[in-house]
Amino acid sequence: MARLPVYFIPHGGGPWHVMNDAFDDPVGYGHLKEYLEKLGRQFSQEIKAILVISAHWEEDVPTVHFGSNPPLLYDYYGFPESTYHLNWPAPGNPELADQIENLIRASGFTTKREYHRGFDHGTFVPLMVAFPKAHIPVVQLSLVKTLEPATHIKLGKALEPLRNEGVLIIGSGMSYHNMRGFMSQNSNTSDNAQKFDDWLTKTVLNNDINARNQALKNWQKAPAAMECHPRSEHLVPLFVAAGAAGNDTGNIDYSGTLMGVKISGYKFG
Repeated sequence: MARLPVYFIPHGGGPWHVMNDAFDDPVGYGHLKEYLEKLGRQFSQEIKAILVISAHWEEDVPTVHFGSNPPLLYDYYGFPESTYHLNWPAPGNPELADQIENLIRASGFTTKREYHRGFDHGTFVPLMVAFPKAHIPVVQLSLVKTLEPATHIKLGKALEPLRNEGVLIIGSGMSYHNMRGFMSQNSNTSDNAQKFDDWLTKTVLNNDINARNQALKNWQKAPAAMECHPRSEHLVPLFVAAGAAGNDTGNIDYSGTLMGVKISGYKFG
């Protein structure tokens, strides 16, 4: 099987995919939906499994989900009752989970196992759109609570061999994530998002892999970095993706706006 690329995708806000008003941004969210549907069509017949690193799961050490039939974790608040009864019965894959755990441990990490936690909305929302048949096994891997960039680039590097074995690695987060900024929708928010997005895209597209990863480790020095990510959990899945990319260069795979804010997604390889 050909070596698969690695993705960092935006997963949007809450259960946007079933919200009729799409947070009053049907154009922006419509564009995101089209992107995810296209991604699913591209890989629905070509991959053996999916590994997701979501912004919505943090543990003290890298934790691998070993469940065979994970439920959904409705980890959002204040939405219509129907959004807490969604169904997307993608199977887990304990055998792949074991392989992932071994790769991570071989890189010097201590790991944990999880059996009962459901797929959070950073996983099931975008994948429901991309792979509605829920026919491809999915394994989820946690972030480390420190959110340290170097740790997560190293974590991603440990996962790189999976790309040669039919496993699609997806980092699910947001290139901009400041809830107060989303709600304000003012010119300062848009300007800050654009400044940081320009820097992030330039960094990801850098053909010097060492320089790319070093810049990502120092992301807080980027223009408007802290205004766009007061806390970095939605950016950290990108660090894992960059690590799993190895020496592969990055490209813009998604470019759009959500609620007036610039949002990007990237593909490596």
